[in-house]
Amino acid sequence: MSNVASNLMVHAVVSRPFSENTYLAYLSGRSECVVIDPGFEPQLILDEIANRRLTPQAILCTHGHLDHIAGNEALKRCWPNIPLVIGRGDAYKLTDANANLSLPYGFEVLSPPADVELSEGEAFRAAGCTFEVLETPGHSAGHVIFVWKENARTIIFGGDVLFAGGVGRWDTPDGCWEDLERSIHEKFFTLPDDAMIYPGHGESTTVGEERRFNPYVGRNASR
Repeated sequence: MSNVASNLMVHAVVSRPFSENTYLAYLSGRSECVVIDPGFEPQLILDEIANRRLTPQAILCTHGHLDHIAGNEALKRCWPNIPLVIGRGDAYKLTDANANLSLPYGFEVLSPPADVELSEGEAFRAAGCTFEVLETPGHSAGHVIFVWKENARTIIFGGDVLFAGGVGRWDTPDGCWEDLERSIHEKFFTLPDDAMIYPGHGESTTVGEERRFNPYVGRNASR
């Protein structure tokens, strides 16, 4: 599926076994892209990059869980000089199979180490785009989201914090419901209603839709 917001193109590649969304984001008319949360089945990602005649300029990871980092090694093998970017608090999980939750699933997923570690309020620039980094703990202690703003449009690459009609799990080893709820209310719900959210799983949504109707954290949340 592809969507256009302002001049930013966003294409999702869904990989098994977790139905995880990897995103290719690139400006219309340009061939450079960023790859966000490379999951399992990296060949699907490589095929889409080739089909769209794109050249990755960076790999951005919202957090260090196995399904969001499994494709890092394959991408770095093809483009060894592009930076692998993640929040400072989750960087260690890239190279720790227990911390990234792959060993608990019975197999080992390892990623190359981070080239760039980012914290709240920093910006990362690649492929002609600027992404603001916001720390959003709750699903993972070092989780971050990447926010793109231009021409009165806002796009959020939100990982596993807020979904269409749902929220990320907080029963992970370093998860916390109170942190997750706070992250959503203070980081997502302070952005414009029409801000698009591209989550780590499921369909895209908007801040306004989730603020009004999300059954966990929305206006009439039952939880």
